[in-house]
Amino acid sequence: MNPWEIRPAMRTLLDDVRYWLANGSYPADEIAVRFHHRLVAIRPFPNGNGRLSRLMADLVVTLQGGERFTWGRAHLLLPGDTRTRYIEALRAADSHDLGPLIVFARS
Repeated sequence: MNPWEIRPAMRTLLDDVRYWLANGSYPADEIAVRFHHRLVAIRPFPNGNGRLSRLMADLVVTLQGGERFTWGRAHLLLPGDTRTRYIEALRAADSHDLGPLIVFARS
């Protein structure tokens, strides 16, 4: 995303999240994960966008009465790379399939 596109994209994202919350458009986990995915895509900062986006998703879900996400921590000792699963889930979300990202966030 070009630097001049970040501000309006952030405005649109925040407006969308406000609408989703006010109208119960999606379940709490899905709202938070949608927010996370879009914020990662916008990349408002040169570094740390994933960490910020996960923190913000945790905030969104807890403010709705849900539990913080685990973001793959439950599988740290299992074979396979947690980061690889995370990137694959983000790519699925890029193709409008949020299921893997929601599952990863809760794993």
